[in-house]
Amino acid sequence: MKNKSNYSRRKFIATTAKGAAVVTGMGLMNSCNIFTGNSAGKVPKRILGKTGEAVSILSFGGGSQFLKNKNGVWEKTLEMALESGINLFDTAPSYTLGQFKIEGKKSAIGSGEERFGEILPAWRDKVLISSKLEKKEPGFAKKAVEESLRKLKTDYLDILLLHAINTKDNVAEIEKGVYQEMLKLKEEGIIKYIGFSSMDSAERSREMLEKLEFDVALLAMNPTKYGNYAKVALPVAQEKNVGVMTIKVLRGLIGKVATVKELFEYVWTTNHVASAMIGHVGTETLEENIKLAVEYGKNNELSIDHKELEARLAPFAGPHALPWARPGYVDGGIIV
Repeated sequence: MKNKSNYSRRKFIATTAKGAAVVTGMGLMNSCNIFTGNSAGKVPKRILGKTGEAVSILSFGGGSQFLKNKNGVWEKTLEMALESGINLFDTAPSYTLGQFKIEGKKSAIGSGEERFGEILPAWRDKVLISSKLEKKEPGFAKKAVEESLRKLKTDYLDILLLHAINTKDNVAEIEKGVYQEMLKLKEEGIIKYIGFSSMDSAERSREMLEKLEFDVALLAMNPTKYGNYAKVALPVAQEKNVGVMTIKVLRGLIGKVATVKELFEYVWTTNHVASAMIGHVGTETLEENIKLAVEYGKNNELSIDHKELEARLAPFAGPHALPWARPGYVDGGIIV
């Protein structure tokens, strides 16, 4: 693994204003365009909305699939991702081996944050690290972030997401409480960008985007159109230039009536989507997905027939086919 220099909060604060100036100068960039600064043979990049950050169109999910990797394998998946040009890594405090059965044993490093903390600090100036707030009530944010920073072995987060927005959430209460704490952390330079994730309510996500000022959003999207995020929430994100990353692109659909290539290209050709966040079990799957991303970068002018693919996958839109849509599913975890 290459040795990369550490990136301090002081340097981060100094470059934040510079990044904002770049965004102002370029205006709204169509995120379906591949970023011109791509390196040959590397995963291509796009601009993540108003952040102005160039992020890999294939990003690395540090949840349930990643945690299934045994010791000696998860390290290799991270290193392979880094060498390929993947530069966006997402995890959460709740992504822990306590939720998993792996040969009846716990790993010596038992969470996504701790695993990231073993590898990513050496690449800190080359990557964006995202983690989440599990509690939406006020009073917990700063302590939770400090604990995440300790496990990740860094002194700032690039992205802090409010985890799993759903129909029960009250946006007005969020605005008065935890949202203000997130803004303060951002002002203090502990967090660079703020946002939320959601796979349970496109309507509540739209309300969050309409009423609050976020930098990024992590939304569930695939050709089944389950949840309807592309129609309900995505247009608001595009209008406000909120950077969009997608989740649940492949989960429950691999081996059905669409190829992995088609599933990826569906989101990569959806306007204003910057990156597909994918968890990987094993290096072979990661290597295959990296190849698809690199190849797409060479032919990104080609389009896929969205309506035909949506019609083909419509029968799979629901809990009968999508495990993450079932009652009791825990985002990033497997209930055992």
